[in-house]
Amino acid sequence: MMQFSETPPPSLHQITSFPDLPMNNNNQINRTCPWPGFPTSKALGSFGDANCMEQLLVHCANAIESNDATLAQQILWVLNNIAPPDGDSNQRLTCGFLRALIARAANVGTCKMFTAMANAHANLAITTHKFSVIELASFVDLTPWHRFGFAAANAAILEVAEGFSVIHIVDLSLTHCMQIPTLIDALASRPEGPPLVKLTVAGATEDVPPMLDLSYEELGSKLVNFARSRNVMLEFRVIPSTSSDGFSALIEELRVQHLVCADSGEALIVNCHMMLHYIPEETLSTIHNTNSSPYSLESSSPSYHRTMFLKSLRSLNPTIVVLVDEDADFTSNNLVCRLRSAFNYLWIPYDTMDTFLPRGSKQRQWYEADICWKIENVIAHEGPRRIERLEPKSRWAQRMRNVNFRSVMFSEDAVSEVKHMLDEHAAGWGFKKEEEDLVLTWKGHNVVFATAWVPA
Repeated sequence: MMQFSETPPPSLHQITSFPDLPMNNNNQINRTCPWPGFPTSKALGSFGDANCMEQLLVHCANAIESNDATLAQQILWVLNNIAPPDGDSNQRLTCGFLRALIARAANVGTCKMFTAMANAHANLAITTHKFSVIELASFVDLTPWHRFGFAAANAAILEVAEGFSVIHIVDLSLTHCMQIPTLIDALASRPEGPPLVKLTVAGATEDVPPMLDLSYEELGSKLVNFARSRNVMLEFRVIPSTSSDGFSALIEELRVQHLVCADSGEALIVNCHMMLHYIPEETLSTIHNTNSSPYSLESSSPSYHRTMFLKSLRSLNPTIVVLVDEDADFTSNNLVCRLRSAFNYLWIPYDTMDTFLPRGSKQRQWYEADICWKIENVIAHEGPRRIERLEPKSRWAQRMRNVNFRSVMFSEDAVSEVKHMLDEHAAGWGFKKEEEDLVLTWKGHNVVFATAWVPA
């Protein structure tokens, strides 16, 4: 079995009292009652409920947005006392949002209290781990969060690849090709023999967790060697391209290839695994350019990149497009709406974590660091810096139909693969069919969707 590195990463949470905030002689933050109706520290236990924690976070966000330093300080003190970084899943979730709100307050920086937070913010920096290939392969295997999409996508790809001697896979995956070895294994055992596999990836420049500790060229070499060991010929190519402009360099390169290879009879398969939500969408262009906002955008900022990307993809006439992503909405320009949406979705990874990772393990630290990175990006940043812009399945489906794709149903083989995979994990995991699509669930709540599309 693959093992994780024995070198532990730095401690994730270092939430302490705010050093430059008002203190008493005992070096404690002043414990004045936050506002009428709020309890003293002796009654803080009543705030352990997730709904109460969410309401506190909402009040704090409103205070920061309205530049009410006193109220923000008081709520942050309460949150800091009821949400320890080593508490239960709700407390750890709330602690992640606490950090993000402090980071946002530091970004505002329009009063002394927020300046103090900026000084303290250096101690709250999130340290994300850089994985080796073996570590990452083992890491994504811990939970169905990614394996669900792998199983559904690979089954759909195998089905459409039947009869093709050459398949070209464009892999836009957050997990750095981690689903490809399983696909190569399956292709190697095809009755008609394995095809030639052309694998193209976008060498993105953004540092988005999970991150690898090696280059894509080195990763490609490992994949080529693995495929060779399975008697599969693999050609690997990296095209430097970024989600910030809708992977325009990748699309242009694919367009050139399409003109050259249009009559070659190869299958063009586009695998989109939790990457398309990093492409800017329409709300990015709706923030007004005002001198008072630290998050203002120039009027010439690009927009509609998601639509442009999908239109360009459709022009390539792909054999199939598989779209897998997290089923949530983080696109609102209203901070409170976004906070509520994120809080009511990101409780899931914290809740599931207790079923497969022991407290104090380095894997758990890595896992929580990646979630905290996502929370901070959603809450603390605006404009182009806020790249975690999830959209729900229904909106992606409408986008695909608008550019003349039609959805196709996953086969019974795909459903069987997903069922078999889920049998290896905790009982809270499940899945359901929604029309042609598959949806991963945790305790009945939607987590990840898998959809398959062909040109209409």
